[in-house]
Amino acid sequence: MNPTSTVPVTARMLDVPGAHLHYEVRGDGPLVVLVAAPMDARPFAPLADLLAADHTVLTTDPRGINRSSVDDPDQDSTPEMRGDDLARLITHLDAGPAVVLGSSGGAVSALALVQARPDLVHTVIAHEPPLSELLDDREQIRAQTEDVIATHLAGDVVGAWRKFLAMANINLAEGAFEQMFGGERDPQAIADENFQNAHMMRPTTRWCPDLDVLRSTTTRVVVGIGAESGGQICERTSSALAAALGIAPTMFPGGHLGFVDDPDGFATRLRAVLAGS
Repeated sequence: MNPTSTVPVTARMLDVPGAHLHYEVRGDGPLVVLVAAPMDARPFAPLADLLAADHTVLTTDPRGINRSSVDDPDQDSTPEMRGDDLARLITHLDAGPAVVLGSSGGAVSALALVQARPDLVHTVIAHEPPLSELLDDREQIRAQTEDVIATHLAGDVVGAWRKFLAMANINLAEGAFEQMFGGERDPQAIADENFQNAHMMRPTTRWCPDLDVLRSTTTRVVVGIGAESGGQICERTSSALAAALGIAPTMFPGGHLGFVDDPDGFATRLRAVLAGS
């Protein structure tokens, strides 16, 4: 949650098949869902607070991450499972059809939701989904992804992060790596990274959208790209998805985490997109 916010937040749990989902609701009005993967609900808090002025905003930790536990810790977290989780949350709130903004792996979850339950979503914004199977060099990316996973599971967390960022073509600011790994790390962050590498990264990046379904759905599909994401792998995958759907990508402020770095600018742009401009 945003420690500086005065927006009331209701936090609850919802039991779903195989998992227990932590979710948070703030505001009042049409439903907007903000979701990522493997990122949990906390980094969305500033954006959620802004949108809560005229929307009901739902945020959640994806299954297996932070406060959302799973019954079987050895089971993979697939986009279909996470899409079904979102469907159950929206149905539980009885507030749809919703706007769903999914970022990164959460964008893949959101697309899986739209394919299965378009009646629950009137607009989906897939912000930088890592759909590497849409790329011509997907076999190379598969091999790099497997190397990242194997490196992490072998215990070389720093090495795995370096390989992941190189694959994603993301350059961290000077000193950022030392800041990430220079001191004692949060046990929950470690557990989340382990779950991401063991059970989430592969099924997410290997997922293939049903392009025919997404082209014909009654849900409005928007593919978002960060203005500062040029050359990164998620800029490439997002561009490939937009081209395959026959739509132009929609630009948002910042990079892959633009909603974290500039929530005010992101909220302004999101409102304009929802208004049709």
